Parts: sequence; C-alpha cells; structure tokens
Amino acid sequence: MEEPFDIEIGEITYSVFPEENDTFTIFKDGLEFATIQKDTEEQWLKLDPETDMPLFEMNPEINLIGKEIVAFKG
Repeated sequence: MEEPFDIEIGEITYSVFPEENDTFTIFKDGLEFATIQKDTEEQWLKLDPETDMPLFEMNPEINLIGKEIVAFKG
C-alpha cells in the first residue's frame, strides 16, 4: 500500500491517502473532503460518500487535485 502524501494547490494543502484501483481519499483543512477516482488522465470522478459510486459531473477542483496526484506520482 502506498504511503499518504500532501499536495499543494495555491494556498491549500490537501492530504492524499491512496486506496485501491486509482482511488484516493482527500483531506482538506484537516477534514475529509472527498474520495476521488481516476477516470482518464484528464478526468477524475468524485465518489458519492454514501454509495461510493462515481458522480459523473464536472468538478474543476477534483480534476486539479487529480492532475497534481499524477504529477506527484510521476
């Protein structure tokens, strides 16, 4: 299992906890913010907190976090 890491976007620090299958739990300001999953290199999906099913809606913040995860791991 991969170790957690932090990424910074602007003045916000996100703590990233890798899960399985390109899924990550994200904490923002010390609180659980979202669970995200890689769809494509450019598209990331936020998972519904109750069902863990992908929410197919455009979310620029989630995509930006995903791009930073790819850059960090790259």
